[in-house]
Amino acid sequence: MTRPDADGERRNDRQDPPANSWADEPHYSADNETTEPPRQTPAWRDRLYMIWDLIILALVAASLLLILFDTLYLLQWFRDLLSLVPPIAAAAQWLNDNFNTIDLWFVAIFIFDVLAGWAFAIWEHRYHRWYFYPFVRWYDVLGCVPVGGLRFLRILRMIGLLVRLQRSGLIDIRKWRIYRFLYKYYQILLEELSDRVIVRMLTDVQEGFLSQGNISRRVTSEVLMPRQQQLVDDVSNRVQRILGESYAHHRDDINQWVSGLVKRALHDNTTVQGLQRLPMGHQLVDAMDEAITDVTRNLIREAVVGIRSPQFRTLLEEVANRTIERNMPSQQADYRTLEEVLSEVLEVVKSEVKVQRWKERYFGD
Repeated sequence: MTRPDADGERRNDRQDPPANSWADEPHYSADNETTEPPRQTPAWRDRLYMIWDLIILALVAASLLLILFDTLYLLQWFRDLLSLVPPIAAAAQWLNDNFNTIDLWFVAIFIFDVLAGWAFAIWEHRYHRWYFYPFVRWYDVLGCVPVGGLRFLRILRMIGLLVRLQRSGLIDIRKWRIYRFLYKYYQILLEELSDRVIVRMLTDVQEGFLSQGNISRRVTSEVLMPRQQQLVDDVSNRVQRILGESYAHHRDDINQWVSGLVKRALHDNTTVQGLQRLPMGHQLVDAMDEAITDVTRNLIREAVVGIRSPQFRTLLEEVANRTIERNMPSQQADYRTLEEVLSEVLEVVKSEVKVQRWKERYFGD
């Protein structure tokens, strides 16, 4: 019988080691109808589910031990070892003779657990369809089949029970040594496999660049050129927005900078220095300073306002079009240079991917 997860129930002690995907709580998604949506359950029902999960966990463990015993009993050395203690040998012989009967009792209990869990799932509307339960808990269903190869699927049932007990807070798997050991080598295996897949994919891309193929030409003709006008419009919009926002936010700084620039220019000009020696020359130079500063500020303001004009937009589009057209590869040599650069970039990425970071993470330097 499957214990439902309480709404919003999360554990905060998932840092060491980090929680992996199967230990996380399920999240509801409209795209996946088999995912359990959040729900509230009464406290008494939570306790009932917890007790039942513990009972089923103990029964599954006993069933797996019985299967392990029956497998080992086929070996002569194991029978010889048991024969050293006659009472144990007699009990082992009885277990072997009645293995199928005992296993059928376990199967009957497990079938009841699956049917009861299915009934509770329908009652509590855990899934969007009443028939989703056996597909979601497929390992529970197959584990009930009394066939040798399928009996070991009960291990998955035990793992599922442990995960549900972990979420309930009754146990903390991540503090177990066996969990830490298995999780560490699971992460190492996952990293090695993913690195090799990524390196293989990058190698295939490199071979496509350096072979007689036309990846760069196709990217240019099928991706960039059809979207040239979109790129031009995007560049024009960004330039207009950036210039307008920059002027609005830094208007005072720009005006101050213009005033200082005009003052320095007039101060360093020899003609203006000669005018200052004339009667009322200082007043004339100050008037020229104010006039030039005012004209320059107005010019900048009008230029910023003119950015939004159709004429400036047309100018930007023309410049962007010419820039794109002139920078597009036009000869095979241009494509070859681009492909070699991209290939070298991919080689650098491959060298970074090949670094075995799990050695630094788990074993230091």
